[in-house]
Amino acid sequence: MIIIGTILLSLPWAVKGPSLYWVDSLFTATSATCVTGLSVWDTGTKFTFFGQIVILVLIQLGGLGIMTFSTFFAVVLGKKITIKDHTLIKESLSSFETERIVILLKYVLIFTISAEFLGALCLYFCWEQSTTCFNPIYCSIFHSVSAFCNAGFSLFTNSLIDYKSNKIINFIITSLIILGGIGFIVINDLRGIWKRKDKYNKKVSLHTKIVIFLTVSIVLFSTCMLFIFENNNAFSGLTLFDKFQAAYFQAITSRTAGFNTIDTALLSSAGLFFIIILMFIGGASGSTAGGIKVNTLGVIYGMIKAIFKGRDRIELFHRTISRNIGYKAISILILSLLVVIIGVVSLLITENIKGESIPFINILFEVVSAFGTVGLSTGITSKLSLIGKLIITMIMFAGRIGPLTLALAITEEKVKLEYRYPEEKVIVG
Repeated sequence: MIIIGTILLSLPWAVKGPSLYWVDSLFTATSATCVTGLSVWDTGTKFTFFGQIVILVLIQLGGLGIMTFSTFFAVVLGKKITIKDHTLIKESLSSFETERIVILLKYVLIFTISAEFLGALCLYFCWEQSTTCFNPIYCSIFHSVSAFCNAGFSLFTNSLIDYKSNKIINFIITSLIILGGIGFIVINDLRGIWKRKDKYNKKVSLHTKIVIFLTVSIVLFSTCMLFIFENNNAFSGLTLFDKFQAAYFQAITSRTAGFNTIDTALLSSAGLFFIIILMFIGGASGSTAGGIKVNTLGVIYGMIKAIFKGRDRIELFHRTISRNIGYKAISILILSLLVVIIGVVSLLITENIKGESIPFINILFEVVSAFGTVGLSTGITSKLSLIGKLIITMIMFAGRIGPLTLALAITEEKVKLEYRYPEEKVIVG
């Protein structure tokens, strides 16, 4: 997908003016496929209608995943789905069920199309009489797909800054971001509650409980913190309601979407660092979001809680979680931090060679935004060197695939050992 997207965006009729340099085409194609939103060129002014459609298709395919679409078309064409295909889709959607995976797959596509259509319809009524929107129908479809897939690409030069006081547009965009970011498994689980006739069986899974609880908690806490940090900084000049609305929007979009109603460059250092944490956490597993995922954060919290309470089991919501899942969560956290550290150090070397010293917080922000497939930037994306763009491209790729998946893909096949070394104590802490 990235290679095809790079070739298409390199064509003369994909851009206005001179053709894109190959690294810029690669960067944009990767950003769209990995639903990140970082871009070295303005999507609305640099790309033609053809180029924008290429970006939109890459966003849609990248948001739902290759396995989802390839299997859907296989089913339509009457091809049988093998056990291996079932397993691959199960992992792609982070589902626990294998036997009903095709039914879930159909539901994912139906729900996606319905949510994006409804979002586009609502946005159209908002932009129908707008003087800033050149084509209300096209703008509505583009932004609805971009928001649901948590991509952050916008046809407006300053993203959604012109609509920071528009309550309806803020609500529509944030709702689409949340729906795309909590994951299809959660939505399907919640839908199943209402369909179950047995009132004693109306229970949600532990996965859903963790996602809903942490998502709501993080959004509420982040809204309050961003309001405190930016009340007299980036939010100055706004009414009290607009300040809370801007804080809420940034709390939602910072977790993976990439849209902004406030200029990110105006945020304080405290606000930037707090958003970095939100971008690193990301959304839920099996969604269009990036980051280490709230599920991972929940399991890590369960492990820390078990250690402090002196228990040998990971327990959340009166349920026990396998230690293997705990080890996997710790591995994801460590590998993710490693990717970010390597990326930051690399950019500090390559970008400060030119003589222009980019602040550390801006580089850290850019790297975490790329890793979390968020797309927010302090404005340094277009200033990056060729090597810097390639580094961010690789980080976006690693962030979308997932550091653990990437590590497992390049390591040797797991071999069961027939022996065990003697155990010995080590002093830590």
